[in-house]
Amino acid sequence: MKLSIDIEKKLGNFTLRFKTDISGEQTGIFGASGSGKSTLVHILSGIMAPDRGEISLDDECLFSSTRNVAIAPEKRRIAIVFQQATLFPHMSVKANIFYGYNRCRPENRLINPDELLALLKLQPLLQRGVEKLSGGEKQRVALARAVLANPRLLLMDEPLSALDDTLRFQIIPYLKSVSERFGIPYIFISHSLIEMQLMTDRIYVFENGSLIETTTPDQLARKRMSRNKDGYLNLMQLSCPRQMKGMFSCKWGDQTLFVSNGVSDGESLFELSSREIILFKQHPEAISARNLLECRVSEIFHSEDRIGVELSTGDEKLVAEIVPAAAEELEIAVGSIVYAAIKASSFRRLS
Repeated sequence: MKLSIDIEKKLGNFTLRFKTDISGEQTGIFGASGSGKSTLVHILSGIMAPDRGEISLDDECLFSSTRNVAIAPEKRRIAIVFQQATLFPHMSVKANIFYGYNRCRPENRLINPDELLALLKLQPLLQRGVEKLSGGEKQRVALARAVLANPRLLLMDEPLSALDDTLRFQIIPYLKSVSERFGIPYIFISHSLIEMQLMTDRIYVFENGSLIETTTPDQLARKRMSRNKDGYLNLMQLSCPRQMKGMFSCKWGDQTLFVSNGVSDGESLFELSSREIILFKQHPEAISARNLLECRVSEIFHSEDRIGVELSTGDEKLVAEIVPAAAEELEIAVGSIVYAAIKASSFRRLS
């Protein structure tokens, strides 16, 4: 997917100016509320027209103020999943899902509906009314409706912000698996760093209607570590849980970690805050934390008044956060050996 954008739109005292080329399959638009993210979505989809500029998708001009081109929204083959599911209340789940499919040209119907329904686990819901669905079920139906329209680009505008954390992290695997299975590139819009880390591989950062930075999810998380209330969030896949003395031992690469709760059978995704990792210069004689890892410092980076320490242990990596005084006392340097202590209760299961 290649999307070329050079637009300007004025709304009252707010002006959106955006000029860039976007390529890739899993792109993120990141910024605070009011930064212009949703305005951009409306312009790309054709719901709103810019005041001036040009937009092209895979070398097809969608809008040009100089050439008087403005392709209608229904002809752009760009689908949107909004923050609210916005389902048709008078239709069944099945009718909602097939709404776009039935209006899609036969030659563009490349997605097998049964395969999509199975992937999203929607078969048991087809005959229900949408008023009987949970929040997570509604978002899965909205996603199926958008995907069955067989778009060449999927826009997801804060699709998880109306859900609680439990539902949010249940929906994320569905969002990614649909894109990967059916080869649909997406632009994911959010103000959540962890959603960016889980959903995207390239991020365009918005502020006050302008693009201020293009980066990766990891680089953005490191840069904003000190201002994020949870620091840098390490995302870790833990597997093969075994119950031991009120805890669970899990495999993390070639390491074994102890987790106090939230473990399920098979593989689970956990987050660990950089602020929950305590570093020691030497092996401590005795500590209450159940996890103690010998690590090599592989990188050091700064985030305002904090220092991030990337730790390598086996084939895995972690980021710990310390203040400059601690870095001096521990003589932190690339290549040095430190011991990382982590409480079993510090891990939070996401999915």
